[in-house]
Amino acid sequence: MRQHRLVLVLACMIGLSAAGYGVMFTVLDDMRETYGIGEGALGALVAVGFFASFAAQVLLAPLADRGRARQLLIIGLALQVVGLCTMAAGRSLLPLLLARIVMGVGAGMLNPAARRIVVLADPDNLGRNIGRLLAADVVGFALGPAVSAVLVEPFGIAAPFLMMAAFAAAFLPVALRTEITEQTDRTARSHFAFDLLRSRAYVATLCFGAAVFLMIGTFDVLWVLVLDDLGAADWIANLGIITFALPLAILGPIGGRLAQQTGPFRTAAIGLLIGAGFMASDGHWPTGGAMVAASLFHAVNDGLTVSSAGVAVAMVAPPGRQAGAQGLLGGVQTLVGGMSALATGALYERAGRVTAYTASAVAMTVLVVVALVLLGRSWTQRPTPVGRPGAPAGPPSADPALNAL
Repeated sequence: MRQHRLVLVLACMIGLSAAGYGVMFTVLDDMRETYGIGEGALGALVAVGFFASFAAQVLLAPLADRGRARQLLIIGLALQVVGLCTMAAGRSLLPLLLARIVMGVGAGMLNPAARRIVVLADPDNLGRNIGRLLAADVVGFALGPAVSAVLVEPFGIAAPFLMMAAFAAAFLPVALRTEITEQTDRTARSHFAFDLLRSRAYVATLCFGAAVFLMIGTFDVLWVLVLDDLGAADWIANLGIITFALPLAILGPIGGRLAQQTGPFRTAAIGLLIGAGFMASDGHWPTGGAMVAASLFHAVNDGLTVSSAGVAVAMVAPPGRQAGAQGLLGGVQTLVGGMSALATGALYERAGRVTAYTASAVAMTVLVVVALVLLGRSWTQRPTPVGRPGAPAGPPSADPALNAL
């Protein structure tokens, strides 16, 4: 029961963090029309949060391996409140960029610490629990559009940001009262996790994770803009996000368990190649309704596969390095997501929808191929069940070189 409550609290924190971003994502077209911010600048607005999260996950997340996971969680959620309030007050690009930086740093502190805690608290069910965090992330992201749909038209762009800030602030006392057992790593040679890059398995995991966020960065910056330019009503865009998020939320824990049972590398490779096909098809749908319908099938595939990278990190990284390893993965993902948002926003503005989506699909495929080359025959490897006699006390490493770190 204690582990279940802990996972629930962490999931709520991640969901609240994601909800603020979901609000911003669905008002990009309103910002374009009301504040006069162009598509390229909106791409920068999406990207800067990714870059800020990258810095936080690489520089700050390893502190969770040194007994500061609880502090990172609380400060990260508090920064979300500050960022959301700043978002509500902003009317031009500069304050909005500053708000996104604050929110990105908060998310970069919160997410790796949460993953470390759930991996070490219940290693036998790490896939399911990582999938639950993914589901919370998706539910929170979907909550943003629902709040926007209700509040933006009658009360303005600032209203949904203030609503989500109030929710996050109200949850802070719950987070402060939650008991978290800190486990400190004293074996790492460096504060940072860059030494993990000596493992081919870990680098392959980074490639899979990067492919996921290349897809997400493209989706985030183009979804609302493309549907708006196709003449779809705002409610269709918001409905599309909800219908995309629903399968991810339902299937996240199932997908995490599937990755743990069948092997996260295999699951990630298959899912990402299918996802690249869906991404390429988004450049050709003639109507917003057709695009939303296709996204439902895309979401089912992603729900069953996108948690694989997190499971793979739990498998290949030593138990005492989980926050640093998850943080570096998250940092690479957000960096790639930010670059993808910038590039696809510019491609869409200059070359059109087909070029933007096709470029994303090709880049995803290249990353998957590189990962498979790095893994060689070990791409089918699965985590060793912790309950098996002689198994390690925490998530086992697929790469012997990592255990020596």
